[in-house]
Amino acid sequence: MALDLGRGANPKGYMVEEIWQELAKAKYMEWEHESTKRSWELQTLKYELICKISELEGFLDEIPRSNLEQLEALDRVFRIAAEADLPTDVPDYLCCKITLDIFRDPVIAPSGLTYEREVLLDHLEKVGKFDPITREPLSQSQLVSNLAIKEAVQAFLDEYGWAYKTD
Repeated sequence: MALDLGRGANPKGYMVEEIWQELAKAKYMEWEHESTKRSWELQTLKYELICKISELEGFLDEIPRSNLEQLEALDRVFRIAAEADLPTDVPDYLCCKITLDIFRDPVIAPSGLTYEREVLLDHLEKVGKFDPITREPLSQSQLVSNLAIKEAVQAFLDEYGWAYKTD
């Protein structure tokens, strides 16, 4: 809420950046904690299952083929579950064309391209009043918040907390 209020008052203000940095750090730490917890739970469960299977092997001379196939399937499930917490690349459509960072406050220009608001405003002020990619004339009043991308970014961050990492 503080981030949205800061953006409304002064989208280029240093407080907006500081709020984003602190929010991102807290969200990343929350994801890291949950990821470690999930990893520990998976490893514990896998260990317990292997122990149970080892106990069963002592009673049987030969493990039935169906049980071996189930063990292989279980191993695949554990690998897939572990991979869900591994960082990957953020999709390009969720990243600014200038900074290549995930969007925080995306705006769409008349050209149809989406940029990070603060970066584009800085470009318009320091470099010139034109679209940095298409070179078409552009003014601040032509920029519109890209709510669809903003929601997509939030959904992505909710699903993949590792993407909050900023350094």
